Amino acid sequence: MSVVPEATTASGTAPSAQASPQNLLPTPTNSHPSAANPPAAPVWYWRSADLHQQAIARAARDDYPAWLTHVKAASACTRPVRLAGTIATIEAATGRLLAERSTADMPDGVIYKPCGNRRESVCPACSKLYQNDAYQILRTGLIGGKGVPEQVAHHPAVFPTFTAPGFGEVHTRVVKRHTCARRKDCDCRPEPCHARRDLSVCSHGVRLVCYARHSGDDPRLGTPLCLDCYDYGTQAVWNVMAGELWRRTTIAINRYIRRLARQRGIPEFRIYYIDKHGKQRSRLVPPWRLSFGKAAEMQRRGVVHFHAIIRLDGYHPDTPDSVLPPPAGLDAADLVAAIDHAATTVHFTTDPHPAKREGWAIRWGDKGVLTKVITVAADGDVTDTQVAAYLAKYATKSTEITGHASARLDIDTIGLHANPHGSHTERLINACWRLGRAPQHLSPDHGDGLRTLRGYQGPLDGPFAQPWRCPACGTRTHLRVCPTCSAHTAADDRATTAALKQQQPVQRPRATDPAARLRRWAHMLGFGGHFLTKSRRYSLTFAILRGSRVEFRRQQSAGPETTEPGEQPTTLVVNFLQFVGSGWRTAADAMLANTSAAMAREHQEAARAYLATAAA
Repeated sequence: MSVVPEATTASGTAPSAQASPQNLLPTPTNSHPSAANPPAAPVWYWRSADLHQQAIARAARDDYPAWLTHVKAASACTRPVRLAGTIATIEAATGRLLAERSTADMPDGVIYKPCGNRRESVCPACSKLYQNDAYQILRTGLIGGKGVPEQVAHHPAVFPTFTAPGFGEVHTRVVKRHTCARRKDCDCRPEPCHARRDLSVCSHGVRLVCYARHSGDDPRLGTPLCLDCYDYGTQAVWNVMAGELWRRTTIAINRYIRRLARQRGIPEFRIYYIDKHGKQRSRLVPPWRLSFGKAAEMQRRGVVHFHAIIRLDGYHPDTPDSVLPPPAGLDAADLVAAIDHAATTVHFTTDPHPAKREGWAIRWGDKGVLTKVITVAADGDVTDTQVAAYLAKYATKSTEITGHASARLDIDTIGLHANPHGSHTERLINACWRLGRAPQHLSPDHGDGLRTLRGYQGPLDGPFAQPWRCPACGTRTHLRVCPTCSAHTAADDRATTAALKQQQPVQRPRATDPAARLRRWAHMLGFGGHFLTKSRRYSLTFAILRGSRVEFRRQQSAGPETTEPGEQPTTLVVNFLQFVGSGWRTAADAMLANTSAAMAREHQEAARAYLATAAA
């Protein structure tokens, strides 16, 4: 089997295919053998259940090199997007159609595009590219380059970690002294989990003690010592309110620095503006600005932590978009003091809820905030490279570490993942769905998706159960959720939603209302924010990096016409494409494409190692 190593974007070799009777036999050009074009492999190889025979049938074709070149852009992706349509070349000045090409004339009749998913558990290749872009964005904000002034390397910057409070005792792994070279492969001896002299017992009869020295992959890590004592409702509300808590924390940090600057006599700028009533107003603007970069880490217990980069810049009203040096009199120590002050003082109470009339108190954890000073010369606590790599790592993570991974839940699927008497994550999802409320366009008695569970009295350890009869409709099923009741409930909800959407205007919920977003983000255990965010002027954006990558690839494979920088192109390429599916046509295609990508990576790594050795 011959494969052509081609440059690919990132790693990933897990195959994924959409197997169906219609696509088991691909129909590329010259797919039907004849006497003049005898088949290189038996025809029944295409329909064989053996993956290797399918791969041989594909690789033995005459158009296999063309197919391999055609799928080069998405060869490492696990579930590429398939697009079909036409590609038109139009003259920019007159709009005249110069050429038109249909995907029906291409191998497989479609164009393969990488899925672009950021989750490593979904697509390792695309997530690796996303992680590399995140690393460049975060590191550029610390050392400059790519349009960011290089003087930012001398700006004060710190690396704080904001932790969540405790909601109950969980199994942990604590190593007081590390002797390993890499934390990822840590094999140091941990301390006992919860070693106590007194064998305390909770009100549910569970001994709150654990003498085990848990390994790094122990499934018990992050799970409560007593599932019934754990405060799942408060944790779900804290997750959904974490974004609002971070917003208030950044406001408190800015206010502390401004108060400190005024005490030290740092002058401010007075700017004039016209308000909405047409009157001239004025306000004072400080000569500094804080830029943030933040990554969210989902812990094993199902709660988020925030790792941030906070950089102190200068500001002048004449050049508001420029990144200037900070004023004299403020340094990294002042940033550390401001962060510690904000972490201990910022707190708020959510809106009243039927489950808790006084609301929930939202604040950071009792352990405080661990803040380190970032330096480029490696004379501080951490370097720019270490911080950027650490935060970019969490850009491709999600809830997989908790053992739960699913798409957005609705009334049809909530019963498969939520269980008030199930595992740790099932109880947390149940708390999100129970405390959350339906959107405003649904009636109050629309149903919660969990009521079909009440008829089943057997064990709830999975989606399947012992055969039982639903008391509401009499359906006998082995599923944990009655399919008849679930279908009827979903149909009624869709009809009610369509009717009430036209009657009630949708109002934006308050930022301190936890019930408004809990059901929407139940699949994320309540957390509804993005895992990587930044200030507008901290660094460049993903769009800029992707645009630069596109321009680079066009220069590497330039067509008959090249456009000098700054000139307007004389032709335009317009795509009329539509989505026709996702995933490879067969598992054999996935294996061949991923193998080609793996060989290309090995070739690149060998060439890189050779160049590094030759330079040394």
